[in-house]
Amino acid sequence: MSEETSKKPMTDEERLQLAAKLDKELDQFINSREKRSYTDGWPEDRWEEEMAKHPFFMTKAPEPGEELSPLMKGLQQLKYDPEENTAQELAEAYKEDGKWHMQNKQFRLAVWSYTEALKFNVTEAEYKSVLYNNRSAAHFFIKNYRSSLLDAQKALELKPDYEKARWRAAQCADHLNRYDLCVELCDQVLKAEPTNAQALELRKKVIARKTLKERDERKAEQAKRRKVEQFARTVEQLKQRGVKFEEKDALTNEARLKPRLAPLEDFIVTADSNGVLHWPTVFCYPQFLSTDFQQQLSEELTMEEVLLNMFAEPMELDEDGQYAAHTVNVYYENRISAVVRKVDLKMKIKDILKEKTFYVYEGTLTFYILVKGSPYEALYLGETRTPLKLNK
Repeated sequence: MSEETSKKPMTDEERLQLAAKLDKELDQFINSREKRSYTDGWPEDRWEEEMAKHPFFMTKAPEPGEELSPLMKGLQQLKYDPEENTAQELAEAYKEDGKWHMQNKQFRLAVWSYTEALKFNVTEAEYKSVLYNNRSAAHFFIKNYRSSLLDAQKALELKPDYEKARWRAAQCADHLNRYDLCVELCDQVLKAEPTNAQALELRKKVIARKTLKERDERKAEQAKRRKVEQFARTVEQLKQRGVKFEEKDALTNEARLKPRLAPLEDFIVTADSNGVLHWPTVFCYPQFLSTDFQQQLSEELTMEEVLLNMFAEPMELDEDGQYAAHTVNVYYENRISAVVRKVDLKMKIKDILKEKTFYVYEGTLTFYILVKGSPYEALYLGETRTPLKLNK
């Protein structure tokens, strides 16, 4: 009988021993290799940032002027290289960019893209009209209505039947308050489409606004004319009365007649239709260091009538009830001569102003009220005053 040579099957224990031996030899081999860092890939701490720059993985387009990755530069060169593309192809590339920006509401970038597209010498008028119209739309969405109108008009020059551009031009004219142009454009839209509801509504609205604007302008012009006439009438009455002013140019410079005190600043002296002057007036109370104001004091009133009206109700500061028309004296100051003059209460305001020593300053009449015989009156009259030096 021939002896057959056959391998004895490995036991599970032998298999484990062999696996352990192979693992050990692999570890020895790996450890014996030269150790060096892998430099060709993305850094571990910035791999997400680098991936975002890859054209396949980026989620937003690069901004103009932003540094591009080498791969993006290569792709861009293929798309925008003038040596690799015709003028028409380059214009189309930027046009598509503009469309993408418009869809993503990046309107300023869309303006830039369409502007780049228009730089190429594309001779087809209709194609250029589309570029102008698209840029007009981008301008419109960022409220550059003037630029949007100019582009829409350019589109219409290249393509006179471009209704989309015509409608946008009408909308821009509306926003720019160019009423006549807007109505003209709406009429052109309605000529092509008589039932266009938007054009009909816009035309109606613009005509109403134009009418309102013209009315307001007429009112403003009338008010301006009345103001000029009133000032001339006031100056004439002041001259007739011989009213004297500290400011030498008070009757030629309206600003000189404007009161500076806040409660009176909107109430310049005026002559009414009957020629009666109404004065902004301040009454000072030295005892209380306070003031009272009359915004339109009629010159036809006597000082006594003014006091009776002022003291018809007790003053809040007059706790002792000392101030009444028959218990007070009224004074005015001549700042040029540094003197004080007592007012005759029976005199009208217009007659007080005729006195040689009365001068108006800052368009305002100023009077001082004190209780007769009071220490405050004596103190006021005893004050040292310095004559005012007027500018010549």
